[in-house]
Amino acid sequence: MNPIVEFCISNLANGSQETLEALEKDPNLDVLEYGCLSYCTKCMDSLYALVNGEIVEADTPAELTEKIYEFIEENPLF
Repeated sequence: MNPIVEFCISNLANGSQETLEALEKDPNLDVLEYGCLSYCTKCMDSLYALVNGEIVEADTPAELTEKIYEFIEENPLF
């Protein structure tokens, strides 16, 4: 089972699209996008993604990508 990374389409428009595109190239991740993840205040304030159901936030797309991989490494599924 691969880690699941979920993005809100509004947050993609705010700048996390670059992160989504980078992560989609990784065959060891399941990357999904939704119309809304119901974290509107997070969505307005920062770039974020849900990783296995947990929020990971950053200020830039590169930082978000890095933090997602760090989170996955520190929180293995098994």
